Amino acid sequence: MRGLSLFRKKPLPFSTFSSAPFCTSNSNNKLKIFDRQLKRTQRDRAAWLMPPNDPLLHTVAENLLDRLQDCKKTFPTALCLGGSLQAITRSLRGRGAIEKLIVMDSSYDMVQVCKNAVDVSNDDSMEKVFMVGDEEFLPIKESSVDLIISCLGLHWTNDLPGAMIQSRLALKPDGLFLAAILGGETLKELRIACTVAQMEREGGISPRVSPLAQVRDAGNLLTRAGFTLPGVDVDEYIVKYESALELIEHLRAMGETNALSQMNTILNRDTALATAAIYDSMFAAEDGTIPATFQVIYMTGWREHPSQQKAKQRGSATISFKDIQKQFGSQN
Repeated sequence: MRGLSLFRKKPLPFSTFSSAPFCTSNSNNKLKIFDRQLKRTQRDRAAWLMPPNDPLLHTVAENLLDRLQDCKKTFPTALCLGGSLQAITRSLRGRGAIEKLIVMDSSYDMVQVCKNAVDVSNDDSMEKVFMVGDEEFLPIKESSVDLIISCLGLHWTNDLPGAMIQSRLALKPDGLFLAAILGGETLKELRIACTVAQMEREGGISPRVSPLAQVRDAGNLLTRAGFTLPGVDVDEYIVKYESALELIEHLRAMGETNALSQMNTILNRDTALATAAIYDSMFAAEDGTIPATFQVIYMTGWREHPSQQKAKQRGSATISFKDIQKQFGSQN
């Protein structure tokens, strides 16, 4: 990778409107968008390909964990849920006053690599527990953790609202949910190039880039899952690559390659070469690099607790906005 540029947008305001795994719906009736077994295999491979200090993953993890510094509350027990596990464990550095960290991923290899990295660092500042588990069937007791962190992992679940509901149930009252997922503008350049190439070479298109949530959906996801005091904001990261092939290699190393359950797994060589050529011709910069957009949606939510601020009952106001307008209008 040649470089990483960050463009930060203003936060989008959203107002508050057993050890056995628990599930929110009948798994036989769930819509299967992603092949979870394929994604597990991809993450097994990524565990050994992922660079130890990937700038994109490190930046997202730092920005996500920065939200802990805005909280006076401490979180003795935390669950790190899939995604960029190593980036999160390296970036915590005492934030949140975490005493016990549970690290969980659906990939055994990813958990093992993370455990090996912790063993080498000899960091005894907190107790660490490693386990293999699926975000769609969370193997965590209800009301057992104070904090859940998911960095770039939940966007691969077939039932995202259900996974978030399970996360809320696993939290203790007044527990915090922190998540970062890839948004719908991610890899927009690759989507365009691939679509044009398929139309030219094959006369039609098939999905090559996975569907992702839109920013407008994030607030609804939090409220639907039952979180209070929801907050959503967005960052866009522009990563520059030498070629489209380098971009694909980076996606493979992050475990972010396509995992659609009904994807045509065979991509014609001519289509692949055409995609790279179109990408370069449409988006290449003056220095010869090609940009790739990664839109990251950050979400925060709390499990309900009596101490949290609440909106007043409708009609309970004692002052009319008309009176306020007259008062300030007369002063002007």
